[in-house]
Amino acid sequence: MRAGEVDELASIVTRSGVREWWGPLEDDEHTREGLVNDGTAFSIEIDGALAGWLGYNEETDPDHRYASLDIFLAPEYQNQRLGPAALRLAAEWLFGERGHHRLTIDPACDNVRAIRAYAAVGFRPVGAMRRYERGADGRWHDNLLMDLLREELQGDGQAPR
Repeated sequence: MRAGEVDELASIVTRSGVREWWGPLEDDEHTREGLVNDGTAFSIEIDGALAGWLGYNEETDPDHRYASLDIFLAPEYQNQRLGPAALRLAAEWLFGERGHHRLTIDPACDNVRAIRAYAAVGFRPVGAMRRYERGADGRWHDNLLMDLLREELQGDGQAPR
């Protein structure tokens, strides 16, 4: 991410279509820290415009090595297959450059659009994590754990590679 993008991304998080899937936003500094994600985040740009955010975390223990992902797009960039495209790029980098064999992502169980987008990349449901995360309404909700093995990464609707 470039300097100054965190504030714009924090503004995107407050918008309908993103807000309901992000946690409580009572603390602006906490939101900004989450977006910086200890430096393990990318901004998503479309034709030079800031369109969203993709964060990742890595488990580097050689016996459990994997990465987890999180993503959001501004409402005007949703429903255009841009999320799966960004996730494919990140997955190729995490598999190829960072040496991971497995990736995880954990959308809210009610976020059907996200689950469908992640499945298009090759992520598969593993199981529900009950009362996993506080939602924008402050209540705990369930999330779906999904994972993707290197050999399951799918291209733009093509067969697995």
